[in-house]
Amino acid sequence: MLRTWKRKYREDPEGSFPGKGHLKPQDEEFRKLQKENANLREDREILKKALAIFSRHPR
Repeated sequence: MLRTWKRKYREDPEGSFPGKGHLKPQDEEFRKLQKENANLREDREILKKALAIFSRHPR
């Protein structure tokens, strides 16, 4: 584990350990995209349920 930390520090001394709550720009973008993806999945599930309800035949 220590070797990994040393390697990361050698590769990028400024951004190796940005600290708690401080993300690298690419990590921040990745987190944003994950959140957006989760929202879109939730919207899709809601639409699937609505389609199932509205496509029922009236009695």
